[in-house]
Order: sequence, then structure tokens, then C-alpha cells
Amino acid sequence: MNNCIFCRIVAGEIPAALVHSDERVIAFRDVTPQAPVHVLVVPRRHVGSLLDLASDDRGEDAALAVALFAVAAQVVRVEGLADVARGFRLVINTGPEGGQSVPHLHLHVLGGRRLAWPPG
Repeated sequence: MNNCIFCRIVAGEIPAALVHSDERVIAFRDVTPQAPVHVLVVPRRHVGSLLDLASDDRGEDAALAVALFAVAAQVVRVEGLADVARGFRLVINTGPEGGQSVPHLHLHVLGGRRLAWPPG
């Protein structure tokens, strides 16, 4: 996906402040943070949204979902948000009305301040 900004970040065409990188997932700081800690967790492979993850016979999408959440948990620990008293928020926006501005599945890890509810 040449026009996908996250695919271009994955390919190294656009610089990003990486927090994590492995064969399936990268995590990087959001360029317009909405909290003191705002890290995006993104699959390297282009997946348009959460709805595009499908059950497959080989379990590749299930493994990718586990990898995304495992990296998000690692980011929470590395960024000092794991203390339950501090807390954090993990968000997956899907579709335009759900707030998804980049059509590539990504998880937002937000924390470092009190987060209001409801969020939007």
C-alpha cells in the first residue's frame, strides 16, 4: 500500500521514533500525542482495520492479534504505566465514525495522565 503512511513507516520511508520493532509488529510514538505517553502499535503487514483480521486455517491472524497485544503490554511496562494506580488506556479505532484516521490497523497506548471517560 504505497499511500498508507503506516506502511511507509514500516518500510523506513518515513522516520518514526521507534519504541519496538520485530518481525510482525512495530511500535512508535504518535506525532500528535493525546497524552504524555502515546504509542502506536502497528502490524508490519497491511491490515486495514480490526474487521479485516479474519479467521484462517493457519491461525496467522490470530497470532498477529496476540503479537499486537503482547507488544502493547510490553510498551505499557517500558513506558512505566504498568502500575495499576497509574493506569493506561488501549484503544483501537475502527472506521471514520470510530475515529480511525489511518486505514491500517493500529493500537493506541495512552497514559501518563488521568484519562477522562467517556472518551469522545
